[in-house]
Amino acid sequence: CGGSGEEKQYSSSEKCDFETNLCQVFPDLNLQPGWIRRNGRSGMGSPFSDHTGNDTAYFLSWSSDMGSSSATLRSNVFLPTEKEHICQIKFYYWIGQMNATLMVGLREHSEDTIKNIWQDSAERQNQWIANTITINSTEMYEV
Repeated sequence: CGGSGEEKQYSSSEKCDFETNLCQVFPDLNLQPGWIRRNGRSGMGSPFSDHTGNDTAYFLSWSSDMGSSSATLRSNVFLPTEKEHICQIKFYYWIGQMNATLMVGLREHSEDTIKNIWQDSAERQNQWIANTITINSTEMYEV
C-alpha cells in the first residue's frame, strides 16, 4: 500500500513489524492513551509471546485497565494510484476478555465519516488470530 508524504512507498509484498519503528504506520500512537509497545517478557500478563511464539518480539497492547473504555490507532494516509488501488493489510490480533470488540474502520478523504469494514467480538478468546483486509479505493484513505 502506498504511503503519503516523505514516507517510503511500500509494495504489497513488503512486511514490517513492531521491533524497531512500528512500521511507520501509526503517527498518532503517542497521542492515544493506553496503547503500549510490549513483548511477552514485560510481565504484564497474556499474551506471553507474539503470534509466532516468540516471547521477545514486540506487539501493541491496550487494556481497559489503563483508564479508558476505548482507544484508536490511525494509520498514515494511503495514496492509491491508477495502477495500484487495491491494498491488503494482514494483521494478527488477540482479544483477552469478554465484551470486547476490535474494529477496523476506513475513512476515505471525500467522506467525513469512518465506515466500519471489519470487527470481531471475542468469540475466540486468548489466542492469536490472523486476518487480512482488502481495501479497494481510488482515493486517499486512512485505516
